[in-house]
Amino acid sequence: MAGIYIHIPFCKQACHYCDFHFSTQLKKKEPLLKALYRELELRQDALGRAPVETLYFGGGTPSLLGSEDIAALISYTRNIFSFTKDPEITLEVNPDDVNPEKAKQWAEAGVNRLSMGVQSFFEEDLQFMNRAHNAMEAQKALEWVKVYFENISLDLIYGYPLLTEEKWLKNLEVAMSFEIPHISAYALTVEPRTALKSFIEKGKVAPLDEVQAERHFHMLTDTLEAAGYVHYEISNFGKPGFFSRNNTAYWIGKPYLGIGPSAHSFYGNKRGWNIANNSRYIKSIEQGVVPVEFEELSKRDRYNEYIMTSLRTVWGCDQALVKQEFGEKYIEHLDRQLAKHLTDGMTRVEKGRIFLTARGQLVADGLAADLFV
Repeated sequence: MAGIYIHIPFCKQACHYCDFHFSTQLKKKEPLLKALYRELELRQDALGRAPVETLYFGGGTPSLLGSEDIAALISYTRNIFSFTKDPEITLEVNPDDVNPEKAKQWAEAGVNRLSMGVQSFFEEDLQFMNRAHNAMEAQKALEWVKVYFENISLDLIYGYPLLTEEKWLKNLEVAMSFEIPHISAYALTVEPRTALKSFIEKGKVAPLDEVQAERHFHMLTDTLEAAGYVHYEISNFGKPGFFSRNNTAYWIGKPYLGIGPSAHSFYGNKRGWNIANNSRYIKSIEQGVVPVEFEELSKRDRYNEYIMTSLRTVWGCDQALVKQEFGEKYIEHLDRQLAKHLTDGMTRVEKGRIFLTARGQLVADGLAADLFV
């Protein structure tokens, strides 16, 4: 089984915290779309015979494309790749791009899952983030998409100065009131070369408070788990039957093909990434050359990646798999490094699998790095 990710590198405006590859200039939209088709054609053998079970449109803001563009891309991709009988086809959307007609057209095009970037239901918070939608648009958009979609995911952000505990709880309550079956929630981070980093450095925005983010995280897990959501990955919560098949495939190491500027691909022992420049991407594809760089993953790379991804999930890190796939040296190292984190309450082991505790989840990246070879 495999997945395909298509990156749509356009946004109406730049969110203050975002460091993804995108452009607010839409003049290259048509040549970019042509390049996406051509790259799909050039790389149609990349996944071998693995059937495609997930197709994901991310960005950027894929909902900026016309519904006919989305429909055509889905149709073309399904024509040149072998798909499973019931693939998950996800479209990322922003609330300000949603209306009843578009929601209907997306469903008719073959999209069967929407991921909506709400982030907050409070006006001042959306302005702080420089989001393109307002609070009312977010709620109206959820009402409209629920008419045509059952499988909906909603993104929220926590851990920023304006977000009190009362407001954070209200955001969760509003999200749950729409009976959304999947919620992704992320602690705000300060990335290089973003407006947020500049604002903090200039004293216009208060530095982020780790203690506040920890409180928000515990409120998040307690509230959603009590409401029947499964905390199946550190930042992701789903009702049974509504886990993201696309994201789960990443975490358990299934191959995927990335199409578009800055898109990443993974083929087991090899990882690739396309150039993060729209003009150069288009020019290269027009010349019949995919502007992608690859790296071969060593056994050490693959072990470290497995530790990093598996510990983030509800399925944990399988000690028997480590021994089988990587050998005695690696399982001995893992067990040795793990001992102190069992003592300090950051991890637990059940039936041969290593899991992070609630405390461990707060320092997941650092803890995983301590288990690396």
